[in-house]
Amino acid sequence: MCRRHARAGALEGVWPLTVIVDTAPVVALGDSKDPRHGAVRHVLESEAGRLVIPAPVTAEVDYLVRQRGGPEAGRRFLEDLSMGRLQVESLSVEEHRLALALHDRYFDLDLGLADLSVAVLAHRFRTRRILTFDERDFRTVRSLDGGSFTLLPADL
Repeated sequence: MCRRHARAGALEGVWPLTVIVDTAPVVALGDSKDPRHGAVRHVLESEAGRLVIPAPVTAEVDYLVRQRGGPEAGRRFLEDLSMGRLQVESLSVEEHRLALALHDRYFDLDLGLADLSVAVLAHRFRTRRILTFDERDFRTVRSLDGGSFTLLPADL
């Protein structure tokens, strides 16, 4: 996984915006034949802020990359995590309550824990920027502060 660690002209001590990472873009990044691979790579190379991936998303990614690319693909993903390329975050008990409230609010979307954790961590990190291909859900779901999400790479 490639990305710049600092953006030219960024103020020292000020973090650029955090991006919360969903499952499908990480899977696409690991598969150079995926038609969305280049778009994800472009986003990651241009982002200077933190890339936060919810712990439930890592389980989905691990399963899917192993299905597509076997044990070696799974190892590469684990290596990315072990090198800190993505900041893995778990939900607290209170954040699981927020996830439950979102689940109930958007019951008809049948959101799973991975998608719910993306929305909750966006709230924790005070960002609306999500790296996802899931426009159906994340165009409908509002951030916990009431605004709409910016979906990358679609909204670039």
